[in-house]
Amino acid sequence: MKPESRAVCTAAALLLVAVSLTGCGRTVPGNALPAGGTTGGQSKINTKFDKLLRECEVVSVDEISKAVGDGTIPTGSFSGAVCMWDLSGGSAGSGMVTLSWYENGSLANEKANNDRLGYVTNDIQVEGRRSLETRRPNDPDSCGVAAPAADAGIVGWWVNYRAGSAHADPCEAASKLVELTLNVAR
Repeated sequence: MKPESRAVCTAAALLLVAVSLTGCGRTVPGNALPAGGTTGGQSKINTKFDKLLRECEVVSVDEISKAVGDGTIPTGSFSGAVCMWDLSGGSAGSGMVTLSWYENGSLANEKANNDRLGYVTNDIQVEGRRSLETRRPNDPDSCGVAAPAADAGIVGWWVNYRAGSAHADPCEAASKLVELTLNVAR
């Protein structure tokens, strides 16, 4: 290598080292914390995820049983985006109860979806709030009621009794479950 080329390479290397040392030589004030860590005054983040399905417990199994028919035994069958209970025994016979709670939902969106599905929707009042009562056409054994949640979104309950079983009005049961949910949220 020629002496001129060696001098250019050496100068370029020194410039590169100088630029990289000055670019990284900054001190940031404060204390390092692990990801998810907090400073002393704040509460810690729950990393156990043990409260994700709390909404499934907003109304007790005993209250669900009373709302759908005395002696009916609700058994949890699914927890996720919605909560479901299978019904058996008691005066209501068998069926299913479903709770949904959509944080970004609205009555307008519920009404639009019901219309798209061909359901019959009526305005009702639950705990002084405009709510929607929804029935499937030609299905007297099921009904859903949706109402604005206490803080945000929409809460809804569906009661589906088995066809042909002796049972109370599913809309009354769904409305009672919405009422219980709204009372707890206050």
